[in-house]
Amino acid sequence: MAERRGFGLDLPDYPWNALAPYRRTAQEHPGGVVDLSIGTPVDPTPLVIQDALAAAADAPGYPTTHGTPALREAVATWYAQRRGVPDLDPDAVMPTVGSKELVAWLPLLLGLGPGDVVVRPVVAYPTYDIGAQIAGAESVAAASLDELEPAVRERVRMVWVNSPGNPTGIVRDVESLRRLVDQARAQGAVVVSDECYAELGWGRWDVSEGGEPVPSVLDPRVSGGDMSLLFSAYSLSKQSNLAGYRAAFLAGDPALMPSLVNSRKHAGMIVAYPVQEAMRVALGDTAHVAAQKSLYRDRRAALKPAVEAFGLRVEHSEAGLYLWATAGEDTWTTVERFARLGIVVGPGTFYGDAGHGYVRLSLTATDERMAAAVERLTAAL
Repeated sequence: MAERRGFGLDLPDYPWNALAPYRRTAQEHPGGVVDLSIGTPVDPTPLVIQDALAAAADAPGYPTTHGTPALREAVATWYAQRRGVPDLDPDAVMPTVGSKELVAWLPLLLGLGPGDVVVRPVVAYPTYDIGAQIAGAESVAAASLDELEPAVRERVRMVWVNSPGNPTGIVRDVESLRRLVDQARAQGAVVVSDECYAELGWGRWDVSEGGEPVPSVLDPRVSGGDMSLLFSAYSLSKQSNLAGYRAAFLAGDPALMPSLVNSRKHAGMIVAYPVQEAMRVALGDTAHVAAQKSLYRDRRAALKPAVEAFGLRVEHSEAGLYLWATAGEDTWTTVERFARLGIVVGPGTFYGDAGHGYVRLSLTATDERMAAAVERLTAAL
């Protein structure tokens, strides 16, 4: 009898497990651990959103996979008011169970498979690679399709954009996005832009400080007024402290969306109705977003100079919740130096070969813990 293959997907080990020994080192610090490694929100979920969730708690029936009309209208209105995207058809919107599951499953749901190429950013969230692997496709890192060999380029079916980028904080301007969209469309490839940090721009991209909004791939200046072969993915985890709700959505190509909705109906990929209502209310309230951003702005202003004084160079970090930094040494040497101060940071090696030598520091720590980190880094001098 032929030997049967084993059960389970052949995926790489979850990378964050490699931090365990450094966490143990950090835990030995008498002042306690300051965890700047994972960007999980720590501030309270705004009461206006909690109240919306509670008000919708009596939900005995199945929710709709496509999302309630009221939620989809709220998403379309939000794109028009906050992202410079007018005339988004609410039917071309769909809620997702957070954005990570979308990233992991979208290549498969789009019908990609062996022989197809998925392009992702050079320094990137590892789930882009996992999504390609689940579909049986090939993942290739590139900032532009011009970097690819002709034999690879002709097989490109999907291009991931991540702007603002995680972990780098790089923001693609309108010209850069439009150029990539034109390249992909010439190949007949879908462009999916992961834009989850768009409301968290700094400097040039900080609207409340006189800057300009982070552009969306659906912006008419990028799309040419045509959303075909384009999707924007967004999450409320960071701007609204809703990571525990798993609240996100996809918007874009009106011709491709029905197939995605149908596939997710078959698979039972449904956002709970109370969460859909919480999302609807969150999208209509800008006050809590501004208040939360103000907290992150203050934490960033405190942490960045302390990290630089500790000997690291902060690169990019134009938007988002992270500082992307290097000390010009091996990544794990830097991780160890922080751990001895009781501070856990994210290794840049988790984000691809181009992340070697870098670490990622999150702004998602309480004011008290962030102050402790700043004090330790300053004292270490």
